[in-house]
This record gives sequence, C-alpha cells and structure tokens, in this order.
Amino acid sequence: MRKVKYIASGGLAFYEEKEMKKLAKYAKEGWILEKFAGLGYMLRKGESKNIEYSLDFQKEADDEYFTFFEAAGWSHVCSAGNEIHIFSAPTGTKPIYTDKPTTVEKYEREKKQTGKAALPFFISAVVFWLLGVFSNGGGISESIGIFFQVLGLISLIILIFPGLPYLSYQYKLWRLRKE
Repeated sequence: MRKVKYIASGGLAFYEEKEMKKLAKYAKEGWILEKFAGLGYMLRKGESKNIEYSLDFQKEADDEYFTFFEAAGWSHVCSAGNEIHIFSAPTGTKPIYTDKPTTVEKYEREKKQTGKAALPFFISAVVFWLLGVFSNGGGISESIGIFFQVLGLISLIILIFPGLPYLSYQYKLWRLRKE
C-alpha cells in the first residue's frame, strides 16, 4: 500500500474553506497533510484523525506568530514560502479567525500582495497591446506590431496567476462587507 499521496489544490485564493474541508476529510481516512507539493499537497498515510485545518497568510512569520496559534490550540503543519501557513487542531477547536474585522484584515493583506504582483503584468499587457495595435499602419513594420502583440499576450498569460487570486480576494472582501 502506498504511504504517500499527492492531491491537487483547487486554488487557495478561490476555495480556501473547501480545500481545508477536503484535507480534513482525507485526515479522517488516515491521509495526513505533510507539506505543500507543487500545485497541491503531499499527504502521508497514518492514523485516522478527526481534525480541522485552517489557512493563514503571514509574510516572514516568526516564533511569536506560531506561539500565538499554539496557545489557541492550533498546531503548525506546513508553510509555503514562509508566507502561506496551514494549521491543524482537533475538530471543534475555536477557529483562528472568528470575527469579521480580522478576516477582512487577512484578505486585505492578501489582496494587496497579489495586487502588487499583478500590476506590472497588467500594465505591460496594456502597453504592449496598444503598441501592437498602433504600430500596424503607423509606418512601422508589421512584424514589430506582431512582436508587441505577442509580448502583450505573454504578459496577459502571466497576469492570470496573480490577477485571478487578486479578483478572488476582492470578491471575498466585497461579500464580507456586504454582510
């Protein structure tokens, strides 16, 4: 029997709660989260556990940060890039974020982070697209226009990775503020 299983992530920015519930379901079956693995998770076969998982975003977390969660009953499981952290606790433990203001703060932090990453690609996609459009028929060779359009397309493709999470956090914040 296999002792390690890799499962894909649906995207933490989009399906945070669903992902944590999925990991908890696997834990009940004896597949315990060990670490992030590429675009998903690595689970190790072990004893069945009735636990919950929770996600937090904290850039360059220190010992005090992890001690705070331990005091609240949450154990650190794994981190990605010292920025995305997953914690576990027995089912029924008080959630990490229980009030609206701290949840809003969490999503504001992530929206700002992904927005900073998305902005240069958004600007370059627009600039390259405009250069491509205006270079056609402007006395500049057609190949230069195509070159700018290709660069714009590449920028747009790269923009998807920080841009969609940014929009997801924006939507989550809108929903929270609407409540």
